[in-house]
Amino acid sequence: MSGVGEYFSSIFGKSPFRPIQEHMGLCVNAAEEVVNLVTATMASDYAEVERLQRLISSLEGQADELKREIRMNLPRGFLLPVARADVLDLLTRQDKIANHSEDIAGLILGRQMAFPEELKVQMDHYTRVSVSACNLALDVVNEIDELIESSFTGKEARRVVEMIAAVELRERESDKLQVDLRRALFQIEKNLGAVDVMFLYAVIDLVGDLADIAERVGHRVQMMLAK
Repeated sequence: MSGVGEYFSSIFGKSPFRPIQEHMGLCVNAAEEVVNLVTATMASDYAEVERLQRLISSLEGQADELKREIRMNLPRGFLLPVARADVLDLLTRQDKIANHSEDIAGLILGRQMAFPEELKVQMDHYTRVSVSACNLALDVVNEIDELIESSFTGKEARRVVEMIAAVELRERESDKLQVDLRRALFQIEKNLGAVDVMFLYAVIDLVGDLADIAERVGHRVQMMLAK
C-alpha cells in the first residue's frame, strides 16, 4: 500500500477519490464473498467455509491498510473539492461493510453453523439482495469524480440521485426479506437448540446490516451533493 502515499503526493489539483473508490471496491469484494460463504455453509463444506473466511479476512485487512494510508495522506484545505470531514466519514461508512463481512465469516466458521433446510432458499435470496445493495453503493461511489467535474449539479447529479434511490429501494427489499426470514425461523425455532437459534438470528441481523450500511454510504454521497 506504499503506493497510495506516492499517489497522494502527486495529486495537487487532482481528485483524491480514486483510493476511496479502491477502498470501497475491497469492502464490496469482501461482502460478495459472503454469498459464497453462505452457499458453502448450506452445503456443510466447512473446508470451503474456512477458505472463504480467510479470504474475507484478507480483504478486510487490505481495506484497513488502505484506510490508514488514505487517512494519513488525505490532502487538507484547498486541495480537496469537498470537506475533508465528509470524505473521512464516507471512508468510515465504507469500512463497516468489510468489518461486518468479516464478522459474519468469523461467526459462521467459529460456530460451524448450519442453516435449517426450511430456511435455505430464503437465506440465499436474502444474502444476495443485501450484498447487491453494496454493489449499488459501489456504483454510486465510483461516480464521485464525475460529480465533482459537474460541480454536483446537472444531469450527472440527477443520475446519481437516482442511483442512490436504487440503493434505498434494495435496502427496503432486504428489510422485508429479513422480517420474513426471522418469522420463518420463529416458526421452527422450537425444533432447534436455543444457542443455535441465537446465533442464527445474529447472522441474519449482520447480513441485513450490509444493506443498511450500503444505504448509509449512499446517503453520505447525497449529503455531499446537498452542500
